[in-house]
Amino acid sequence: MADSYGCTVDELRTLMEYRGAEAKEKIEEDYGGVNGMCERLKTDPNHGIPNSPEELTRRRAVFGANEIPPHPPKSFLRLVWEALQDVTLVILLVSAIVSLALSFYRPPDDGPEGGADDSEHDAGWIEGVAILISVCVVVLVTALNDFTKERQFRGLQAKIETEHRFSVIRGGQSIQIVVNELVTGDVAQIKYGDLLPADGVLIQSNDLKIDESSLTGESDQIRKSPEHDPIILSGTHVMEGSGKMLVCAVGVNSQTGIIMTLLGAARTVAEEERKAAKREGDNVVELEDGTGQALLDVKGTEAEKANGKGAPMAAVEEAGKKERSVLQAKLTRLAIQIGYAGSFVAACTVLILVIRFCIKNYAIEEKSFSLADFQYFINFLIIGVTVLVVAVPEGLPLAVTLSLAYSVKKMMLDNNLVRHLDACETMGNATAICSDKTGTLTTNRMTVVQSYINDVHHKETPKFETLDKETRDVLINCISINSAYSSQVIPAKVQGEQATQLGNKTECGMLGFVLGLGQSYQTIRDHNPEDGIFKVYTFNSVRKSMSTVIKRPDGGYRVFSKGASEIILKKCTHFMGKNGQIVPFNTKDAERLVRDVIEPMASDGLRTICLAYKDYVPGTPTKPNEVSFSSEIPWEEEDHIVKDLTAIAIMGIQDPVRPEVPDAIARCQRAGITVRMVTGDNINTARSIATSCGILKPGEDFLALEGKEFNARIRDASGEVSQELLDKIWPKLRVLARAQPSDKYTLVKGMIDSRVTDTREVVAVTGDGTNDGPALKKADVGFAMGIAGTDVAKEASDIILTDDNFSSIVKAVMWGRNVYDSIAKFLQFQLTVNVVAVVVAFVGACAIQDTPLKAVQMLWVNLIMDTLASLALATEMPTENLLKRKPYGRTSPLISRTMSKNILGHALYQLVILFTLIFYGEQLFNIPSGRWAPLHSPPSQHFTIVFNTFVMMTLFNEINARKIHGERNVFQGLFSNPIYYVIWIGTFVSQILIVQFGGRWFSTSPLSVEQWLWCLAFGVGTLLWGQIVTSIPTGSLPETMTIGAGEVPYTDTLLPGEYEDPDTHEKSSRSGQILWIRGLTRLQTQLRVVKAFRSSLEDFDERRSIASTHSMQSMRLGGWGGSSIAAHYLHNRAASSGASPTPSHARIALAGLAHRASPQPYPYYHHQQPRTPSPGPTPAIVLENGGSGTNGGTSKEPPHSATSSDKVEKVPLVQKWSPGKGPSTHSQRISKSMSLDQPVSIAHL
Repeated sequence: MADSYGCTVDELRTLMEYRGAEAKEKIEEDYGGVNGMCERLKTDPNHGIPNSPEELTRRRAVFGANEIPPHPPKSFLRLVWEALQDVTLVILLVSAIVSLALSFYRPPDDGPEGGADDSEHDAGWIEGVAILISVCVVVLVTALNDFTKERQFRGLQAKIETEHRFSVIRGGQSIQIVVNELVTGDVAQIKYGDLLPADGVLIQSNDLKIDESSLTGESDQIRKSPEHDPIILSGTHVMEGSGKMLVCAVGVNSQTGIIMTLLGAARTVAEEERKAAKREGDNVVELEDGTGQALLDVKGTEAEKANGKGAPMAAVEEAGKKERSVLQAKLTRLAIQIGYAGSFVAACTVLILVIRFCIKNYAIEEKSFSLADFQYFINFLIIGVTVLVVAVPEGLPLAVTLSLAYSVKKMMLDNNLVRHLDACETMGNATAICSDKTGTLTTNRMTVVQSYINDVHHKETPKFETLDKETRDVLINCISINSAYSSQVIPAKVQGEQATQLGNKTECGMLGFVLGLGQSYQTIRDHNPEDGIFKVYTFNSVRKSMSTVIKRPDGGYRVFSKGASEIILKKCTHFMGKNGQIVPFNTKDAERLVRDVIEPMASDGLRTICLAYKDYVPGTPTKPNEVSFSSEIPWEEEDHIVKDLTAIAIMGIQDPVRPEVPDAIARCQRAGITVRMVTGDNINTARSIATSCGILKPGEDFLALEGKEFNARIRDASGEVSQELLDKIWPKLRVLARAQPSDKYTLVKGMIDSRVTDTREVVAVTGDGTNDGPALKKADVGFAMGIAGTDVAKEASDIILTDDNFSSIVKAVMWGRNVYDSIAKFLQFQLTVNVVAVVVAFVGACAIQDTPLKAVQMLWVNLIMDTLASLALATEMPTENLLKRKPYGRTSPLISRTMSKNILGHALYQLVILFTLIFYGEQLFNIPSGRWAPLHSPPSQHFTIVFNTFVMMTLFNEINARKIHGERNVFQGLFSNPIYYVIWIGTFVSQILIVQFGGRWFSTSPLSVEQWLWCLAFGVGTLLWGQIVTSIPTGSLPETMTIGAGEVPYTDTLLPGEYEDPDTHEKSSRSGQILWIRGLTRLQTQLRVVKAFRSSLEDFDERRSIASTHSMQSMRLGGWGGSSIAAHYLHNRAASSGASPTPSHARIALAGLAHRASPQPYPYYHHQQPRTPSPGPTPAIVLENGGSGTNGGTSKEPPHSATSSDKVEKVPLVQKWSPGKGPSTHSQRISKSMSLDQPVSIAHL
């Protein structure tokens, strides 16, 4: 089947390794150009491949699918094994097994007084088995929760991946497909902001610039064109321009796929190498790719860290660590504190039980030690460990996980696709939202409602016949040609419906204007196909304009330009006036036009776009606005081309405010959230829309600034941003117009860093453009537009708004606050149970040498308060009341005074009831006492009543725990959450079965109806007592009753079962992709280096001159290298060739740093102390940075004098090889474990 195509997978994969002019030459020589490649792949460069299932299936069979197999999920058994790693459960298991073994030991007849009779002893094994079963239940429930959680997270990741769509041409039609559906031979349309999902060759491009920093570490954008550098690689970003490419390699055959395949193949060897490195005593930092596999070993000593030379290690940690959210940090600290307290009480409990037993038996009764006594000690240990199990709040991280996972799932229905879990709860603390205008606050459906043509201001679409002939021709040509050809207006299929706008909505609005004139923009495009366009200066946030150059029939050129009115008018020297006359246009004319036309349009909330053109003629100009040329025109100098224009018209485009937005903004303001508009539009347009939305209100003291004025106010004399000056601006700022992406970033950073308020601002930001990435990353929560947003913006965001609607942000705020409240409810419930259970166990040990709550009973209570309660309380639905209070704030306490009052109040009630039953229960119910019962004695009704009453009070207190702000009606919304009441009823029924039929397994004795009614009465009493507790005024309580107030320093401590954010997996896999993509091309270089180790310097130089430079010229060692994968690959190559794996094969350690999706690389450098010299010279590879590092340092020679054998030509970005010498601070060392026969110099790697 492969023979039916003119090239193979391997040929295409090899082609993708070429770069620059060499790639162009390779395509021409082997395939006859890109058209020849299209013929071989049976595709048409203009119409693509047929859109038939048979054709797509055939191509996937030959060239593979565009999918990289994911790392297999953890099996259920693996999760069970991980759940068993909990130390407390392991101790409990061991103790239960020992107890079970001892239960079969029959003590001698002269055993301790009060020993158990034969029947009692025969049943002694039941408690051990019951504990084992209980532990198994806990483990299985934990594993099941983890299994469900992982499935949910994978579903979330799959949802995110399906949101990534790409435009291809199939059957002559431009369609959007999921990236996984791409096949080799597809003609893909690439545009500004795309994240490229496959490798390919450019067919046509317009001002195309690609960010290849994920491959090379270079911050410079690479200009791509079919003539100069036609290879496009997966994983790179389109920063400017547009074009079409022929897809050549997909899935595992793409550059990303090859590396991921190598990664999987090298896992075994990597594991062995890491173990060997640890055995050697190295200081190793292991980075993982999200699958648990180490990517790179970076070494350093403590002395080097102290000297600042261990920068890579700190930077690596910084790169891989996403700072834990405020809630998570506070919960971690609280859980640790509770764990310490619980451990102390458990230890004291065991000690007291042991000491009392020893004193009573060996001191007072003077008995000798027997093996039977050992079972008492095991029982004491079981009691202590059980207290610890109850005290340690394993339910905290589970509650967080469940609440976030549940919220994320529900938020999808509210058009919020959460990419990072912690962003959900962070939104609950948001105090400011910086929102875009277009598409977020407005409908993003553009319509031209006013126009200024031939000195006439039209308030509706003019008649085509009334316009001057030359003016209308150049007008419709300018609109039709000077726009992305992917922008289209599809007529409505049903009468009365609106036409569908595809692509850029501003362009669609003007294309609709052409249709309104009764003309066809498609006819004009057919006469001027995209392939025939001479030059395009695409729109970006800096230009705020777009220009297109086409050839004129007379041999000249025509430049069409459109953009923001103020910007284009400044470049105009002529204007098409009445009857199409070309009249001079000066500064006064521009001011008049702004005053009389543009400002009135903007005041009506319209965006104003100016259309202009310019003609280059080869001979003598015949019109005053023509420009003559006799030599080559400098097309790359845009400022030279786009000037001396002739203005054609000014269009007023309406983008109505979404009807639901004013109410959504009002709800935000009631909730204590300040909404700011940051837009690229005119200040008057922005002010009008902001007033319509309710962001600006009459009589309010606010600021509405343009970007230039904003920068002038916040920068000091040196031009640097001053936080002090910024602090005077942002509190009153409500509208920032004509803003650059850098202005948005400056504002967000300034608000986050500001300390003019009591607590720092928690800022949410919306963005849709590629250059919005820094602001989205800097913000506490970044929202990307799912419809209008670029792939780059989505990658940088925390939440994707699938409907681009501001109202969805308000829903995210509600869910965020609901997460906070759900965790608080669970805390209020669990801490009450913690206090009661631990105190009862401790006092029981001290007073009666036993605990009224047996081990199995405590495990059941633990299951209630941990798993079941967290599931019940963490799944409450949000209500509108959440938006009627201010944000909690970052420094607010985790446990408020109201919650502390409820915890202590209910704990007091339960302890009074339980101690009354423990010490006087037999008198109240006229039953035998359960105190001082011998070991293995039958369960007593006395302690069964204690256990049952405790569970009943816990269950009814779970109803009280639903309210944390002092509300009296605890039943409000009780039946709106079926999960809650199903779990509550299920727990109640289970308790009945345990008490009545649990017997020795649960240490219970059946109760009568009267006894049950008393237990229920004590339980219901918690509801009545709750009303009394609520009546206590919170304001009278001391502030010291709060817990978890203030900022919490970051901690790396993870609780058992703590949730793993998909962001952790995603970022680590993303950083892994970045690392391995770079490693792929660098791998080829390193293979050549290894070969050079065995050659002379002359031989190496000869090899370098012969070798292909495609992988060397584009590579810079200022970032991650493929150390581990190179080592694994070389090791396998050596093994397969029969050579013994030498150190050179086995290890190529490349120390470096992957920059985290930022536009600039951050070259960190690392110094290593030399090992004990081995026979032969040991090389140090040094990369000179030429003084251009971002840290501002300058490169220095290594601290030794050069000899004749290690002289190297000093050029920027040179690799110097010198035996056994240490690199300078600003150098990057690759290896110190490979042997070299002589030094080598390699330039421009």
